[in-house]
Amino acid sequence: MGRFFDAEKYDQRGIMEYLKSSFPDSLLADGFDSCIIGITQGTDSGRVAYNVDKMIEVCMEDGMTYEDAVEYLEYNTLNAYVGQYTPVYIEYFLGEE
Repeated sequence: MGRFFDAEKYDQRGIMEYLKSSFPDSLLADGFDSCIIGITQGTDSGRVAYNVDKMIEVCMEDGMTYEDAVEYLEYNTLNAYVGQYTPVYIEYFLGEE
C-alpha cells in the first residue's frame, strides 16, 4: 500500500473511510476492523487483508481460548467465500509483521 496509501496519516476511522471511498465493493469481516493490514492490488484489487494472529487475539479478548478462537475463525470466517471481494486472511510465517 506504500505508494498509494500512507497509513501513518490515518487512524482506524480514517482507514475505514479510505476503504469505503476507494474500494466501495470491498467486504469486511465483522468485528475485526482493528486487524486490517491492507488491501489487495493487482488482478484481485479491492480485497481487504486481515492479520489472522490479531483476529485470534480479538477473539481471546472476548473470552475464547486459543483453540476456540481458531475453531471459530476457521468455521465462521476464514473458510467463508462471499463473492469476488471476499477478504483475504494473512498468517505470517515468522510470527511477525
